[in-house]
Amino acid sequence: MTHDHDSDRGHDHGPHPYQPDLEAAPLTHYQAMTQAVGELLIEKGVFSADELRAMLEAIDAKSPAAGARMVARAWCDDAFKARLLTDVNKAAEELGIDAGAIPIRAVENTPDVHNVIVCTLCSCYPRLLIGLPPDWYKSRAYRSRTVREPRRVLAEFGTAIPEDVEVRVHDSTADLRYMVLPARPAGTEGWDETALADLVTRDCMIGVSLPKSPGA
Repeated sequence: MTHDHDSDRGHDHGPHPYQPDLEAAPLTHYQAMTQAVGELLIEKGVFSADELRAMLEAIDAKSPAAGARMVARAWCDDAFKARLLTDVNKAAEELGIDAGAIPIRAVENTPDVHNVIVCTLCSCYPRLLIGLPPDWYKSRAYRSRTVREPRRVLAEFGTAIPEDVEVRVHDSTADLRYMVLPARPAGTEGWDETALADLVTRDCMIGVSLPKSPGA
């Protein structure tokens, strides 16, 4: 599901969208259901508590490095970029990266279009490629305001998008995740993939920031 809204209505929430202390809030319906299902599966012997803990630790250990490698390769290899834009999961396999079973779609920033990712329902997100979602990504403010007023939200992250550039907001779901393929910064001609990957941050692949040119 893709939203193309870019109005400037809203409120000032400081350097990033305000979100309350998530740990202090009561469990939501879905959090309670998740906990109950996990306990039931352990009780039924589908997996052990140690196996669940090990899987959660493996997910928690993920970083944006895998996604950054893919972006850097796409910047250097037009054929790989075409495959990435067609099927992220298969492109990841080429680099020995496990992107998981849930389909992921890459959306490319161009001189005419800037993309930003949100999950309006919860926090659907390509964790295996870009690590754990930050707290602000899960906040109600970000999830609601990014659809209504993306330019204002981006400005709060310090990302000013020119008025002649279209802002597209992509809504991740349980069945389809998104990642942004940011534009390669000027001044990086001749750089190798390792150096380029160092410029790619988690926030670049969510779309709330841009890779910085050398010396910027």
